Amino acid sequence: MIDLQKPWPLGLDRRTWPLFLVAILVILAALAVIDVSASRGAIGWPDAWRAPFFFITDYGLSEWVLVPSLVLTIVAGLAMVPLKGFWRSIASETALVSAFVLAGVGIPGLLTNLLKRLIGRGRPVEFDSAGAFSFHNVFNDWTYQSFPSGHSATALGVAFTIGFVWPRTFIPLLIVGLLVAISRVPVGMHYPTDVFAGCVVGMLGAYLVRNLFARKDWLFHQQADGRMVRKPLVAFGQLFQRARA
Repeated sequence: MIDLQKPWPLGLDRRTWPLFLVAILVILAALAVIDVSASRGAIGWPDAWRAPFFFITDYGLSEWVLVPSLVLTIVAGLAMVPLKGFWRSIASETALVSAFVLAGVGIPGLLTNLLKRLIGRGRPVEFDSAGAFSFHNVFNDWTYQSFPSGHSATALGVAFTIGFVWPRTFIPLLIVGLLVAISRVPVGMHYPTDVFAGCVVGMLGAYLVRNLFARKDWLFHQQADGRMVRKPLVAFGQLFQRARA
């Protein structure tokens, strides 16, 4: 199981980063070998097999997370002005958590969108006319924005970001996130390499945001051993106690 309190996942630190990057490139190269067969094979499945993937794939859209978290951040931030005491603490914690979710999901998403426009890889819909490794760098439309997968980045970003705050949700969200990422192949929107790269960006982006918050001592505190521990949400705890009373 992934230890969410470590600064980086998968044993990453300053010494192992080069090896990690090499491993990513090796995995991408291995997946590139099966990109075409996996993509064409999954697209050719019977409609009944593909239907569940079409059902779950839109979970990878970022709007359902970013819009509510943005609104909540603004409303809670503004509410702090007139409120005092306990309710001001509630508004403060709400604004902080929602801002973290907004950044933890939004920043990897922005990075993914930038990369896919810069790289400009053709999606599977372009395979018949251009093949699996055709590129229109920078100036392109959605048909040449395949690498990396934005849905995969969002789905993994959600799992890790919310998991940092509420660790018990991590495994269920991770399972759903991986299913969403996998779904991008049979729905015909991405190749396996796109999906893998999106997952990496979503995961590392969420860690980066968490670490930046911890440096500012916002919501998370970095201990002497380097572990990132979420600060107690005292006001939320008091609110739950009042609700139970």
